Order: sequence, then C-alpha cells, then structure tokens
Amino acid sequence: MTIPNIQYKATNTELDITLQGLMEHKLESIEKYLGDQDAVICEVEFEKETAHQSGKHFRVEVNLEVSGKLYRVEATELSFEEAIDEVRDQLDKQLRRDTKKHTTLVRRGSQMIKSMMRKGE
Repeated sequence: MTIPNIQYKATNTELDITLQGLMEHKLESIEKYLGDQDAVICEVEFEKETAHQSGKHFRVEVNLEVSGKLYRVEATELSFEEAIDEVRDQLDKQLRRDTKKHTTLVRRGSQMIKSMMRKGE
C-alpha cells in the first residue's frame, strides 16, 4: 500500500519530479505504522529559504493526517535530499512512539479486565 493522497507544494524553487519520487520512496518506510487506514492525507512542502547565502536553507515540511490525528515535521538542511531523510526519521520516530503508546494502553486495559474477572470469581 502506498500513501494515496500526497499533495506537493514548492516555495521559491521548482518542484522536481525526482524529489517527488524520492519523497514517495522514503515515505514507504512509514507505511507499516499506518496499517489499513483509509483516511491518510499527506502534504509535503519544499522551500528554498532565500534569506541567507550560505548554510542550511533547504526546508522540507510534512503534514501527515491519519484518521484525524496530525503529525507535523520539518527539517532544514544543506540539500533537499538530506532534509527528506531527516523528515522521514522524525516522522518515523513520532509514529513509532504513538503506536507503542497505543499498544501499551491496550495491554494495560486488558490486564485490568483480567484482574477484575479474577476478583469476581
């Protein structure tokens, strides 16, 4: 499964098809956290900051909405490729943390139900 709705935006730069392909390839690694979610909307913005002449001025921002929950990450690096890698790492971290938190809550709830059932016997 690939993320069906990826909307791209470019600010102060041209939207390159190779950057779109790279972004889609990097986002494939986070699909394992999405499961069978149908309501997935992804917005990606590429921006070249023109305020300074040297340093980190390629910014990538991703807004990922999964079933009403919004995950937002951005990275500013020396190139768009590095920024895409950083964004994917941050997004992976947020999704992994949220999935782990959900799993922990489900397990804790099932343990409470089991202990209540034992007390009732």
